[in-house]
Amino acid sequence: MSVLSAGCPSCGAPIEFKKGSTLVVVCPYCRSAVARTDRSLEDLGKVAEIVDSSSPLKLGLKGEYMGSRFELTGRAQLRHESGGYWDEWYATFSNGWVGWLAEAQGRFYMTFFQPLPKETSLPSFNGLQPGQAIPAIAGHESFTVVEKGIATSVAAEGEIPYQLVPNEQTPYADLSGKGNAFGTIDYSVSPPWLFVGKQVTLEEIGLGSARPVQREARRTTAAAMGCPNCGGPLSLAAPDKAERVTCPNCLSLLDVNNGNLKYLRSVSSCPTSDKFVLKIGMEGTFPGDVKFKIIGAMVRSVTIEGIQYFWHEYLLYNPMIGFRWLVHSDNHWNFVEPVNPADVSNAGYYVAGSTVRYNGRSFKIFQDAKATVHYVTGEFYWKVTQGESVRAVDYVAAPLMLSQERAVNEVNWSVGVYMTNAQIEKAFGIKGLPKPWSVAPNQPFTGSFAYTWGLLPLFFLLVISVGLLPFTGVSSTVASQHLSLPPMANSTQPQIAFSHTFEIKANRNVRITASAPVNNSWADLDVDLINDQSQEVESVNIPIEYYTGVDSDGSWSEGGQTQDATMSSLPPGNYTLRIEGSWQNWQQPMPVTVKVEQGVNRGVNFICALVVLLIVPVLGLIRKMSFEGKKWSESMFGGSDDDE
Repeated sequence: MSVLSAGCPSCGAPIEFKKGSTLVVVCPYCRSAVARTDRSLEDLGKVAEIVDSSSPLKLGLKGEYMGSRFELTGRAQLRHESGGYWDEWYATFSNGWVGWLAEAQGRFYMTFFQPLPKETSLPSFNGLQPGQAIPAIAGHESFTVVEKGIATSVAAEGEIPYQLVPNEQTPYADLSGKGNAFGTIDYSVSPPWLFVGKQVTLEEIGLGSARPVQREARRTTAAAMGCPNCGGPLSLAAPDKAERVTCPNCLSLLDVNNGNLKYLRSVSSCPTSDKFVLKIGMEGTFPGDVKFKIIGAMVRSVTIEGIQYFWHEYLLYNPMIGFRWLVHSDNHWNFVEPVNPADVSNAGYYVAGSTVRYNGRSFKIFQDAKATVHYVTGEFYWKVTQGESVRAVDYVAAPLMLSQERAVNEVNWSVGVYMTNAQIEKAFGIKGLPKPWSVAPNQPFTGSFAYTWGLLPLFFLLVISVGLLPFTGVSSTVASQHLSLPPMANSTQPQIAFSHTFEIKANRNVRITASAPVNNSWADLDVDLINDQSQEVESVNIPIEYYTGVDSDGSWSEGGQTQDATMSSLPPGNYTLRIEGSWQNWQQPMPVTVKVEQGVNRGVNFICALVVLLIVPVLGLIRKMSFEGKKWSESMFGGSDDDE
């Protein structure tokens, strides 16, 4: 491999262009950006020193991506227009590829230049809007615009494959696609350039063992910092990433610029600013056994139907992972992480019943309102100000809440998981957090065991009933006889008839069925079951009536010509039926058919057991309906939740 060696046109120190794709080398002695041209070397100007950070990456690191080895040979540092820095590492591959490994807020993105077909054009920068869908490009799936802005080149080191000009401003747009796909449109050239790749982890690119290095560059330390307003000492947990910090002594909001503090304004009070239950500097352990430190806190609110609702948000920080949020509202808690916007299927309209899908789940819209910052304390990774606002749309699928925050040039999605007071107390090693009130939008219903496990006894009841069917569910006829009652002497003098003798077995119920050919008339039968040995009598009344007719609604009928009565088991032995009957047409004889059965499955015990066992599940369902009703009564869209 040929290496171009030359002297720096600014200081004369030796510099080398080791890679064929390198256009600019930053002189390690005088910090000049030196570009090679067809004829000579050109001094593009001096770049600032790299802002120190806890990045695990450094020049010379070697890794592997998609089966090809690469080396980090250059680094450009850019400043976001709203504050903050990010790094773009120049990755030179052994197979000739040239890639960029971007590092921002603890996340990494590997991208490559994507040539576009001649007939393909990208949207203009001015016409681009966050949340806008970009159709499939050059074989890549569609993307979603998540941010547009102006980046400023502020520092660099090593070899750079493009004409880096110190303090040059570059319009750009960041794109997000499904499956962690990522893209960037560079609008500093015409037509704009497209870089496409994906979000990666250090393990995926062979750099899992990389750890933050101790750099010689000056690092902002607590000992070197004092509030420019009151002189009080300040201690920053993330000095390399902080853009705003509030002085705890005089409540001044300060701008952080690479360790240089500038007074902006005093932080005004807020109705709930004295109600933070967690303090700056506290450390907590969260799911995955990851420890985060609280470095900032703020008060935000939304106004719905003229009523202002406040809540607190705590900014959590871990140098190796980045930032997370802990949201405290109505004494309910949510641990919030960012999500890839492209993984959210969003219809783009915000009305009652609207849903979005994320990670295989459907989330229902709960709230759409302007969220405003009222108070800040601690440090933040963006230039936060009191009064700044975003459009906040919340969707719920308990125990998760999916939230979209949309600003002028940026759209972010995050997912929060509901945490109980006990979980928060365990995470921070504290006790006595105030109890929550009302129901949180994504609070899960904890009484589901009543109608889930409560249904288990019902299942066993059904199994037992089916199992006992062969033994108790088959009835036997012990007597069947046709009798004729002679005409009555008068309408009040009943007639009597006896059946033949039959045998009754023990421990089996008895059903007596009587039939009479009544038609638009009635017959009333008093039936005595007489034990022939003991002469004990068990009596039942069997009324029979049957009426039919025609009216304006058509034909109708009422009653029937057959009725029955059931009694519990009787002592075993021989029995005789005594039937005493009276009927409407008493001048005519009344033929009667009687049948005696045993072991009749009436299901009374089953029904009684069913009713008793249903009490717990039904009460559980009532509780759930009440719970969900309270939850959705707080939604600006109303409705009910169907997630559980």
